[in-house]
Amino acid sequence: MTTNSKKESKLTKKDLNKVFWRSFQMEFSWNYERQMNMAYTYAMIPVLKKLYKDKDQMADALKRHLEFFNTTPHIVTLILGINAAMEEENSLDPNFDTSAIDNIKTSLMGPLAGLGDSFFWGTLRLIATGVGTSLAIQGNILGPILFLLIFNIPHILFRYFATSWGYKLGTGFLKRIQENGMMHSLTLGASIIGLMVVGAMTSSMIVVDLPMKIGEGENAVTLQSIFNDIVPNILNLGVFGAIFYLLKKEVNTLLILVGLALVGILGSLVGIF
Repeated sequence: MTTNSKKESKLTKKDLNKVFWRSFQMEFSWNYERQMNMAYTYAMIPVLKKLYKDKDQMADALKRHLEFFNTTPHIVTLILGINAAMEEENSLDPNFDTSAIDNIKTSLMGPLAGLGDSFFWGTLRLIATGVGTSLAIQGNILGPILFLLIFNIPHILFRYFATSWGYKLGTGFLKRIQENGMMHSLTLGASIIGLMVVGAMTSSMIVVDLPMKIGEGENAVTLQSIFNDIVPNILNLGVFGAIFYLLKKEVNTLLILVGLALVGILGSLVGIF
């Protein structure tokens, strides 16, 4: 971001606070197709309305943020703040590469989800549960109260401050890369990391198991092991490829989900899965 564009900054603390309050709705419309995308867009709307008065520009911005998104809800404001800074830069610079906005979001959501899940779900929640439960089983009313306070106060404070942190980080970072002419490298790097994150999610979230055996006794081997010897998780990749092909052909997502459920149920009944 240049010095001139920085003086023309359109977003205020009040705008970022609106994003913060809307971030609490991050799972209100979670869906299997794009997960948190609608809530993320909802949180960004105050910023987008402030930046884009033209209807076509507003529509393009809404479409950008309706893409797939999923991360730990407690840390989402960090990404929202960064995206707010990038949207502001886009509104000031007609040559800004808008693909960088989605690429940054995609590349950050996976790594930050790993940190957020480990701390908020895996550590803080367990500490709060331990303290609350130990008091609750003694009949102490402080049990549920302390559980709610120990878990919610840290994550609410982090949400609040992370909104500004993300915005300041995005503003300063954009200023440096604009001065160095590194925007193309940033976009390329972010897209590569984003694809790696999505690929890792695909490998871990799709599971295909073929328990059918070939041979008898100790020499029997499962079809699953045969395929894994060829290429590990090749069946998972094949299912992903088939679904991706159907999506490219614009087959309704609900039909794909119903089809997967029917194939899974029938396959289990006949012993294939």
